[in-house]
Amino acid sequence: MKQFSAGRGPIIHLDPTSVMDVGSCIVANTDIAPGRAIPDDGDARIDHSLEGFLFTCGPDHIRHPVPIDGDASGKRYPLHGSFSSHPAEILFWDAQGDEAECTARIPVQTADGGSVVLDRHWRMNGATGEVCLSDKVTNVGEKPIAKVHMYHMNIGAWLFDDNVRLNGQMLEGGGFPWNFGDDPGGVFCVPARADGEDWAEVSLGPIASLGGVTLRVKFLTSTLPYLQVWRNQKQPAHVLGIEPVSHRLASREELARSGELEMLKPGESADYALRFSFV
Repeated sequence: MKQFSAGRGPIIHLDPTSVMDVGSCIVANTDIAPGRAIPDDGDARIDHSLEGFLFTCGPDHIRHPVPIDGDASGKRYPLHGSFSSHPAEILFWDAQGDEAECTARIPVQTADGGSVVLDRHWRMNGATGEVCLSDKVTNVGEKPIAKVHMYHMNIGAWLFDDNVRLNGQMLEGGGFPWNFGDDPGGVFCVPARADGEDWAEVSLGPIASLGGVTLRVKFLTSTLPYLQVWRNQKQPAHVLGIEPVSHRLASREELARSGELEMLKPGESADYALRFSFV
């Protein structure tokens, strides 16, 4: 892990062994990543990624495994796609003064025989504390791949009291308590794109255990038009996830049948972006 920080921002640790995703995230001297308070889905790659504060799902598949189309052997897309565990080549690193910046390139072999390159740009504004992530996914292979993407932002829910709320214009009533639904947890996915707005915003807080800060998350809705949120308090899990995502909560087959599963042709690229801060 490589420490990445500046000014008022959190201290995050980027993982060059797995697409420069975020491991620990230190706010008010506390690591808010869930660590081992996560469900075990039987995939060591995802166990490693899920322990951290942010990991990236895609580029060939999101959510749970399903058979690969046209593969007679019954091979499946891996849990949450192929990104996790691909090492990064760091192209630029500067984490001094009021700004921190990192760029990296990650070649990725997809489960269905495709090839993509993830060009990743991290930037932290020390004056505001905002962390910005910009991604470009380019199909450098010879076959189309599904244009799917998801950011999983996972927070240890033991940090929350009953006053912590999720808020956002895309949420019913504008927001509700973090421990929504029936115990020990659940998941929902809602449209996040508003007319005339390029970015959507959701917040989580105030978090008294972190000095009363609120986590604010913004994401680019042209390619991430949905917000998925899940929580799991079934022991040993104690986690809440905020997940900007490219597609609604439906099977891959249903998305393909309805024409929602776009393909990224050879040579084409897709851009994704996320920002977060603790205020």
